[in-house]
Amino acid sequence: MARFEFRLPDIGEGIAEAEVVAWHVKVGDTIAEDQGIADMMTDKATVEMESPVSGVVIALAGEVGDMIPIGSTLVVIETEGEVESPAPAPTASVAVPPPTAPDPLAGTDLETVTEQHMPETPVAHFIPEPHPDATEINVPIPGAQALASPAVRARAKELGIDLGDVKAREGGRIRHADLDAFLTYNAGQGFAPAGIARADEAIKVVGMRRRIAENMAASKRSIPHFTYVDEIDVTALEDMRGDLNANRGNRPKLTMLPLMIVAICKSIPRFPMINARFDDEAGVVTRYGAIHLGMATQTDAGLMVPVIRNAQSLNVWQLASEITRLAEAARSGKAKSEELSGSTLTITSLGPLGGIATTPVINRPEVAIIGPNKIVERPVFDGDDIRRAKLMNISISCDHRVVDGWDAASYVQLLKKFLETPVLLFAD
Repeated sequence: MARFEFRLPDIGEGIAEAEVVAWHVKVGDTIAEDQGIADMMTDKATVEMESPVSGVVIALAGEVGDMIPIGSTLVVIETEGEVESPAPAPTASVAVPPPTAPDPLAGTDLETVTEQHMPETPVAHFIPEPHPDATEINVPIPGAQALASPAVRARAKELGIDLGDVKAREGGRIRHADLDAFLTYNAGQGFAPAGIARADEAIKVVGMRRRIAENMAASKRSIPHFTYVDEIDVTALEDMRGDLNANRGNRPKLTMLPLMIVAICKSIPRFPMINARFDDEAGVVTRYGAIHLGMATQTDAGLMVPVIRNAQSLNVWQLASEITRLAEAARSGKAKSEELSGSTLTITSLGPLGGIATTPVINRPEVAIIGPNKIVERPVFDGDDIRRAKLMNISISCDHRVVDGWDAASYVQLLKKFLETPVLLFAD
């Protein structure tokens, strides 16, 4: 037998450390060569680490959420034959227990990991099986063969529910959401007492959620935001969109977003201070000629911002295709690092959930973010007549160090002109 120390390799230029966002193995697991062992996140991307050897895992470096320095030991593997480990790195610091040492995860409350709404992407595909020492195996309760965490079993016991009667909707493992569905379906049969509270959960903030928290906190700390909101009549725009979709052939179906982006690109040249980035440490504002438009996209891992490069060079159909491609890449965890950086302006939309107004947080170091809200139908006065109109509020948040209120309001007025007279979107 020999011990092989797998050290975290250099996974990006200028990267000094990476965060553990998911372990795919645990101590005692027998793994094969090239098997995935962990997902590591840097500032630029999430990378899956694969084992270069076969053997038994005898030590892991840290827990989900821990930062691991480049060059330090990530996993220790016991192999059948002699395998040469890489030269020791000065940052390596993993305590290697003897082969008979107990599993370091024993007694750990995995509920904080397993009961989160984890994404179905490589970023955090982490559903550990219950540990052999967990109390759920030693307690003779109904439905003991069902897969469920100790917290789910305890809640089911309190409610008098046999887990064997509960259907698991994902991966065969019963979760709190499955118990909720069972209670709703069996309401009136004694299973749904009023006012039942779920147990408190302490969820460690790791991975994408931690990056979002850090970036948003830095943005609000350093940028003096202001938000301007105006109402736009998009009745004619919606009629035109319907005509375009009715005659689109095999081209992608248009939503409001590509038309909105065309309007943004048409109006930006007169307001270059909107399409800019501010290096506050150097005291330099860079106004960009090209529009690299960030598109805020909700994923299971959290909010991501894939970038439409040179949006001003794409027509409405090309924009629709690129929006679909980037959104799917972000939600599936397949977006490349270069597709998630370098934006000069961001648009964020909640679609039908958009509400009447938003105050979006600027994607630092950009200086503005645009937020269209949902479309509602209301009666409006048209001279002495009343007509039915489709109305939408549009919000813009700006960095007051770079963009004045007058400029923001004037820009939105020009944007409004393009959207309320949509033929201008296709005029030179």
